[in-house]
Amino acid sequence: MTSTFFMPAVNLMGSGSLGEAMQAVKGLGYRKALIVTDAMLNKLGLADKVAKLLNELQIATVVFDGAQPNPTKGNVRAGLALLRANQCDCVVSLGGGSSHDCAKGIALCATNGGEISDYEGVDRSVKPQLPLVAINTTAGTASEMTRFCIITDEETHIKMAIVDRNVTPILSVNDPDLMLAKPKALTAATGMDALTHAVEAYVSTAATPITDACALKAVELIARHLRTAVAKGDDLHAREQMAYAQFLAGMAFNNASLGYVHAMSHQLGGFYDLPHGVCNALLLPHVEAFNVKTSAARLRDVAQAMGENVQGLDAQAGAQACLAAIRKLSSDIGIPKSLGELGVKRADIPTLAANAMKDACGFTNPRSATQTEIEAIFEGAM
Repeated sequence: MTSTFFMPAVNLMGSGSLGEAMQAVKGLGYRKALIVTDAMLNKLGLADKVAKLLNELQIATVVFDGAQPNPTKGNVRAGLALLRANQCDCVVSLGGGSSHDCAKGIALCATNGGEISDYEGVDRSVKPQLPLVAINTTAGTASEMTRFCIITDEETHIKMAIVDRNVTPILSVNDPDLMLAKPKALTAATGMDALTHAVEAYVSTAATPITDACALKAVELIARHLRTAVAKGDDLHAREQMAYAQFLAGMAFNNASLGYVHAMSHQLGGFYDLPHGVCNALLLPHVEAFNVKTSAARLRDVAQAMGENVQGLDAQAGAQACLAAIRKLSSDIGIPKSLGELGVKRADIPTLAANAMKDACGFTNPRSATQTEIEAIFEGAM
């Protein structure tokens, strides 16, 4: 069996790394950058800060702040039009997963043509995307360093998974200074997104010793630091450790892929425009309860990484300790307790389940499910 390990060629981590990243961009010889971000970060002045740093290095900039929380085909189309009108030769994404995914869609279509929906699936593109530098402002999605791009089709309300080596950024930046004082709810949701990445990668059918090591270390760091990052948003150490954690989780799932949590969560985001991390947090213990039949020993490992005392417990009992630890962490940081609280309707579950069955993220779940079983998992989370 062979395996391939994908990640950006250069990854800058730590306080103050933004400035170093700008110097690296200058060294690559680009002339004009499209900065892709969201309206809030633009309003807060972060886009202007990055633009100023680039301008001082004689790199012209244009800002596109149309990345929605669940970026759409329309967002990609609008950003691409701005890029072409201004003849930009690179893209800089600034934000969390939404900004990075939108930027990936723009950069991929800039070189390959067509609509982003043309590339749904695995490795559907022919050419590398326009060079993309991804500057992260949250600790969760790891989109700044992955080959995953999730875009919502606003007509069908389905989130499309583009898994393509050609959307991997050339440079990722995780400067915890940019993550300070983020809202508690955002910190909680993105942190649970990272935990979900790590757990799903660890139990994935495509896991390797490399992804296992990344996943378990990510789980350990999240269990140790997420509560502090949520409670004390200006704690630089907690923010930095969460930045490392989400990056490690990204290394894991970027190569081992994911499972039914993401396959199902994508449908909730596309259908109801719900926060991705919150959906993951709610579904994670329910999907892993389904996976216990095949993955109890691995879930016991996750429990141990979360700091649970599993000495003397068999695999089944250890797996139950894992599920309890996940639920407690979610509760401690204020994640809602049910999908019903988010406005999910039971009448929609058959449609959600049918679409989840088609999502590429579910293909590496350790236990195969029927649509009826996926429906039951949704029901359990209601």
